[in-house]
Formats: sequence, C-alpha cells, structure tokens
Amino acid sequence: MSIAVSGPIVLVGAGNMGGAMLAGWLKSGVRGSDVLVIDPGPSPAMAKLLADSGVQHATSAPAGGKAGAIFLAVKPQVMETVLPPLKGLVGPQTVIVSVAAGKTLGFIERHLGEAATVRAMPNTPAMIGRGVTGAFANARVSEAQRALVHDLLKVSGPVEWVGSEADIDAVTAVSGSGPAYVFYLVECMAEAGRKAGLEADLAMRLARETVAGAGELLHQSPDDAARLRQNVTSPGGTTAAALAVLMADDGMQPLFDRAIAAARKRAEELAG
Repeated sequence: MSIAVSGPIVLVGAGNMGGAMLAGWLKSGVRGSDVLVIDPGPSPAMAKLLADSGVQHATSAPAGGKAGAIFLAVKPQVMETVLPPLKGLVGPQTVIVSVAAGKTLGFIERHLGEAATVRAMPNTPAMIGRGVTGAFANARVSEAQRALVHDLLKVSGPVEWVGSEADIDAVTAVSGSGPAYVFYLVECMAEAGRKAGLEADLAMRLARETVAGAGELLHQSPDDAARLRQNVTSPGGTTAAALAVLMADDGMQPLFDRAIAAARKRAEELAG
C-alpha cells in the first residue's frame, strides 16, 4: 500500500484490535518505519512483530514532531488518561481515528483540540481480516485524509461511511456487537439439537459448521440473504416448518428489533 502522509502513523494501543490493524497494514505494504506504536506493555508476540518489522515503539507519547495519523485503539475506560499526553502529536495535517466504543468526537476534541477526526466502529472478525467497519468523519477531514483512513481501515474488511455521528450508535448495535449475536445463535441451535436427541458435542459441531459455512456462502455468493434462504426452503418441507416459527409475528424479527434497540440505547448512554 502506498501512503501519502505528512508524518508517522501513530497507533496507540497494540492489543487485539490495534495489533490486528498493524498486522494488516504491514501485510498490505505499509513500511514498518512509517509506523509508531505507543503501548506501555506490548505482548511478547507483539514486541517481536515490532522488532522484526522495524516498527518504532514507545511506551509513552514522544516529544516533538507531529503525526500524520493517530489511531486510538485503547479501551474506552482508559481514554481519559491516554488522550492528554497525545495532544503534542496533533498538528494541522493530522487525522485522528478512534475505534474506542462510546467515545464521541466531542470527547476526543476536548482532549486533543479541534482536529480532523474519524470515529470508527470495527468488529472482532477484523482480527482475521473479515470484519466490517462503520466510520464517520467530521467536517475537518479532507478528501485525502478520508482516503488514507479508508485504506488503513480496509485491511480489516469493508469500510462503510455513515452520514452522521449518531449513526455510529446504530452501527455499533448491528455490526459492532453483531458477532456475539451470531455466536449465541450457534449456542441456541446446538442446545435445540441436544434437546432433539443429539449428543451435545455433535450438536455443537453441526451448529458451528453450519453457521460458519452459511456465512462463507453468503460472503461468496452474488445472491442476497433472502434469496439464499429461499434456495434452501422447499415448500412444505422441514426448513419451511422451522421458518414458519422463526418468521412468525412473535419470531426472530421482533426479537432482533428489541435487541438492536437495546444495544443502540446503551451505546447512546455510554457516549453520554
């Protein structure tokens, strides 16, 4: 990946999500020397990656110099402490990207000043390059900065830009938290299989591989989810019998409506 940036790409936090982004950047061709990781205690595996790839490492924000981009990949609860020392890295050409859930652009601005800032919400499949990220850019983000951020985020999967910061709360509810819903679906299918007479381990293997395979088919197929569902469903067959329950007025859709609404409300509460 060829990048045009006025200073180093600073990654604050090299845990699961930050580490996944860094690995993606390096794999896509970003030079290690163009990246500075700020993390007081990287894991042994991360420390080895930093050393092997020539990535600069600091335990705290260095004095002097401005960053081209700053990626905030730390837990929301430590943002209050982490942000103030970073202010010296922010210059007129710096773009800030936060992947911390529940922290608004206003919160970041209070600590780092008025700057080009993007609020992004990836999900955990980003750790294997199969995530999806929702992103919102404030009015100070230039087209060139947006393109840079897009390129750096897309190493983890597709990037979807939304029209308002409030939409990030809905993104959080649908895709940010979404992997947990799918994992719970596997649990429910497996438990229903056990109750139908299968050994518990067998039921879990069947459910797990079914969901993983269906997801891969959805990923590779040009057809939408409704068409793929219809392709499996024979009139009067077993799938139709199950879907009659799942698609009833009191079935999955109203359940998901309530779940997504609850997640969005909680995201709004966390954002203050």
